[in-house]
Order: sequence, then C-alpha cells, then structure tokens
Amino acid sequence: MAALKKYLKKKKYIPIPLTLTATHHLEVNASINGVSGRFILDTGASNSCVGLDKIAYFHLVSKESEVKAAGAGSSNMDTQLSTKNALKIGDWKQKKLKIILFNLQHINEALTAHEALPVDGIIGADVLQRGRAIIDYKTATLYLKKKK
Repeated sequence: MAALKKYLKKKKYIPIPLTLTATHHLEVNASINGVSGRFILDTGASNSCVGLDKIAYFHLVSKESEVKAAGAGSSNMDTQLSTKNALKIGDWKQKKLKIILFNLQHINEALTAHEALPVDGIIGADVLQRGRAIIDYKTATLYLKKKK
C-alpha cells in the first residue's frame, strides 16, 4: 500500500484519514463555512447533505426545495437547499458547494442505537466525483485530487 500512497502523492492527491465507526461506516472530519463537523462518507448518496438542525451551526442560508429526499430507510422527506458554501476536507477545498438539508434524526438514531456517534451530515458522490476520490479501505484513507 505504500506504493499506492507514493503514486497518489505524485499525482497530486491529498490523503485524508477516515474513521471506521461501530456501524462500519466511514466517517470523515470536514468543515463547512469554517465550522468543523463529522460526516459519513457515502458513495451511494448523490448529494452531500446536512441535518436541518445544523443550519445555524454551519452558517447556512437555505431555501425550500421541491426535491424529496430518500435513503437509509426513509423516503419522501422534505428538503431545503443551501448554495455557495465552502467545504474543506483535510487540505482539499471546494467553493460554491450545494448542500441538501433534511432531517437526519433517523440516521443518527440508527447510529447511536449501535453505539456510534451521531453525525452532522453526509459527504456524497457530488463531492467525491469532483475530488476524483479514491478510497483505500485497508488504511482507511480518502484521497482527493488537489485542484490546480
């Protein structure tokens, strides 16, 4: 695996440590608008999301959305949309991030029922694609391509 790390460093990828939770989710620390939080890394989530209860915490400006959220055992959930947010994961940065806001209570209840800590949100495929993500499960490391 040292060869992978060396190769990705040459290709300008930034290594970001992940934590494997009690529920076998990969968790990453990130900041939105300069405020730190804990997020599940979810390759199956099309968009990055934050709980409605974290709007003020992350200094989000939101508006109602007609899109309904579905996932993790719930569907047809009302959402809000926040645009033009700054995301920082390790040394990787993205400006103008669109974030979907919805009630994450059911997700956090499932996590805490299995003795995992609740999360502030989800880092989804939108960010992972933009960062050309590579996940090394053996070392629990996320690699995101540094922007030019």
